[in-house]
Amino acid sequence: MTGERVVGATRKLGEQTAFYGQALAFVPDAIRRYPTMVLRQIAGMGIGTGALAVIGGTVVIIGFLTLSTGALIAVQGYNTLSNVGIEALTGFLGAFLNVRFIAPATAGVALAATIGAGATAQIGAMRINEEIDALEVMGIRPITYLASTRIVAGVVAVIPIYTVAVLMSFLATRFGTTVVYGQSAGVYDHYFSSFLHPTDLLWSFIEALAMAAAVMAVHTYYGYTVTGGPAGVGDAVGRAVRMSITAGVFILLTITLSVYGQSGNFHLSG
Repeated sequence: MTGERVVGATRKLGEQTAFYGQALAFVPDAIRRYPTMVLRQIAGMGIGTGALAVIGGTVVIIGFLTLSTGALIAVQGYNTLSNVGIEALTGFLGAFLNVRFIAPATAGVALAATIGAGATAQIGAMRINEEIDALEVMGIRPITYLASTRIVAGVVAVIPIYTVAVLMSFLATRFGTTVVYGQSAGVYDHYFSSFLHPTDLLWSFIEALAMAAAVMAVHTYYGYTVTGGPAGVGDAVGRAVRMSITAGVFILLTITLSVYGQSGNFHLSG
């Protein structure tokens, strides 16, 4: 019984790895053959359609999440530092924590819960309605059309989305520190600009791009392999969100350790 489980898990891992490899390898083909599909997915991921567009879509959702986390940095950071008389360094926390940890991690979770879950549900519905089989009959490679196009769209759409996320986190931390707690704006801006390094921002965007590609690859796989009807779609969405969040945290940890290592790679700009 244990041997069968091991064999089954190994086979599933191999199938999943093969799917990811094909989806990534077919990215150039997807851009060349299905540019309209890529553009449609970018619009849907960034702004949303129908009722979701009224609420704000992925951009506003991630913006509000990072706004909340940035405000928490102001609250916890100012109060903690004020206990030892160095509350002026709250600007340092805004530049250091938002870019290296808070904004990428928050964006990764939000991407999994928004565009990732939507992709699994869409592709899963196509699977149970036999639309994917119809694509194969028409001579369209379904992995390229459904998975590769969404990976490209996710990576492209995350650039403006993550820009908004980082800006909102910066704004929330500065507003909370200077307006709510009354610290001088000049003091905050001095320490913020002193400790904010452009290289850290670049690596933060690289982390976001890598997490977006991983999220879309994981969610398209679980949608593509849905079984069990509508109930199976819901189950696949749950498993995909769990898997993509785990993959996103692993990517964040790996890149952070690779770039900053044990020393922290601490920078002073200027």
